Amino acid sequence: MNLRLRVLDPDPSAPFPPVETAFDEPDGLLATGGDLTPLRLLNAYRHGIFPWFSEGQPILWWSPDPRTVFRTDGVHLSSRFRRGLRGSTWEVRADTVFDAVVRACAEAPRVGQGGTWITDGMREAYAALHRLGHAHSVEVFDGELLIGGIYGVAIGRMFFGESMFSARSGGSKTAIAALAYRLRTWGWPLIDAQVANDHLASLGAESWSRTRFTRTIAGLTEQPGWSGRWTEPFGRLPARMLAG
Repeated sequence: MNLRLRVLDPDPSAPFPPVETAFDEPDGLLATGGDLTPLRLLNAYRHGIFPWFSEGQPILWWSPDPRTVFRTDGVHLSSRFRRGLRGSTWEVRADTVFDAVVRACAEAPRVGQGGTWITDGMREAYAALHRLGHAHSVEVFDGELLIGGIYGVAIGRMFFGESMFSARSGGSKTAIAALAYRLRTWGWPLIDAQVANDHLASLGAESWSRTRFTRTIAGLTEQPGWSGRWTEPFGRLPARMLAG
């Protein structure tokens, strides 16, 4: 590992290095060390930083440039997929099975990846954030069977997506579309998707410069949002509502 990589102060309230000092290669690698306490994690997200590392590695912190985002009014579902949703009996809920969504994301196979970055320590860290009302899951059900979902961190009026999964074709698409729909009704304009891939691009994700991203979230994270669990304010959304 490059010897110039910053090592974080043991104090979880200590500031992160400026994101402009992140490596160009690997893109966005900023620092190592520290911990996954709620205080440290919330400070990271407010500054456009997130943890990403595999089992056996030290904690690694990232702030890539460019950054992948969704506008909440810009999630794209194909005409074919929308036609299928019109007859769907699926329902979307929030924060009813958070741990199950995180576990499903950890166990989902990923193209080109032999393992998961959602380690036991990561799962425990986000469970702690969930108990504090900062981490949330959006869940797609067929009856009472969980078939898709997404989880992430909310601060102010900004949602930082962490991972999503599909146990049935279209499950993750429905989850991100439902999340965007509900956030849009609340006046939240943006979802962080971290790093680009073909699937996100097909759903309408955009690439923003790190500077633009961090400036935007600095304002959004200071605005009032929803505290506590989202189950009631999110409601139970029939997936067919997303067909337009």
